Amino acid sequence: MKCKMLFKLGLSVVVFVAVYLFFALQNQNDSDSQVMPEILNNQQHGVQSSKESGGQPSNIAAVDKPLRNEAWRNGIHLSLVACGDREKESVILLKSAVLFTKTPLVFHIFAELHLQDYFRRQIDFWPDDLRTRVEYHIYNLSFPSGEKPNEWKNLFKPCASQRLFIPDLLTDVEALLYVDTDILFLRPLEDIWAFLQKFNSTQMVALSPEHEDKQSSWYPRFARHPYYGEQGVNSGVMLMNLTRIRQSPWLQSLKHYYNDYKLKITWGDQDLLNIYFHYYPEQLYIYPCEWNYRPDHCMYMSVCRGGDKHGANVLHGNRRVMHNDKQPAFKATYDSFVRHQFGADLKYDMLVTLKRELEKTKHTACGKFPHIFYKQIERYIDSLDIYKNKESYGGKP
Repeated sequence: MKCKMLFKLGLSVVVFVAVYLFFALQNQNDSDSQVMPEILNNQQHGVQSSKESGGQPSNIAAVDKPLRNEAWRNGIHLSLVACGDREKESVILLKSAVLFTKTPLVFHIFAELHLQDYFRRQIDFWPDDLRTRVEYHIYNLSFPSGEKPNEWKNLFKPCASQRLFIPDLLTDVEALLYVDTDILFLRPLEDIWAFLQKFNSTQMVALSPEHEDKQSSWYPRFARHPYYGEQGVNSGVMLMNLTRIRQSPWLQSLKHYYNDYKLKITWGDQDLLNIYFHYYPEQLYIYPCEWNYRPDHCMYMSVCRGGDKHGANVLHGNRRVMHNDKQPAFKATYDSFVRHQFGADLKYDMLVTLKRELEKTKHTACGKFPHIFYKQIERYIDSLDIYKNKESYGGKP
């Protein structure tokens, strides 16, 4: 009897220990599964903000301090905001940036939650030699709390006003190039980034004019609010010294102007920027039209002299002309970037294809000036050929 009792007691102890070990290991696995994806996500993609909208603008980047490497400190920071169906053209935009730029790039992508995995999948699939030059961070949308975030989000186009709050969100970034998603770079980003060095002591943002011709420009004819200069400015390609912006009355002024003029503005955040720089013109640097070349520059007659002479540097397909048939030259250029595969020859693949497709648009308004769409790409390729030739003959590049 005593042996039986000892056997039962021993068996109970063994079962108890086995059950305890099982649950202890299970809890450890659960803990690891919760922690590791967060760590991996921070290492590979940067830190995301905690709220999609309505959150208090916060130091998103500050949590990410260990990632501050050479690329972050000395690279080119490029930002966009993607909502709705803009994810595919956004990736083509990023593709155009990395194709012509040798300096390390840091992408800051603000996107709706359902679009974020698309960006990760696309960029992570890029060839290794390109990925080593690219660091990217994806953030949720974030608008000031207590300021009717849905009003800000839906101001003009969905999420477009996010750009106004980037200085207070990326407080660990000193300078940034913000662009709309319907942009293509036709020239290395080093060249537009160099405008930061041309700012005087008061300038903190660079924009291009809304138009070159006052009689055709929207602002002198229709605006019911103050605007910058004679023609106003376009906000699609916006180079920013974020450090100076944070030291200015930027955010509070924009909120104030929104409350004062929200019933009179048509183009949302762009109108607010025009109002701001009407009152603070000394803070704005104006770069030429070829750095923000739009259909307005060629749809009636060619009015961008820099584009005529040197070609467009940055192509801005606003009003969705990259996707419809209203300006076939813009669509042909966009489609050429879509079809181009990383690793394919720029000269004999992209440039030849682009010229061939532009030839088909010569009967259209903007298609009459095909060199505007390919001249800078051709110039970049020529510079690569010169470099290769010097190397092959033992010369210094």
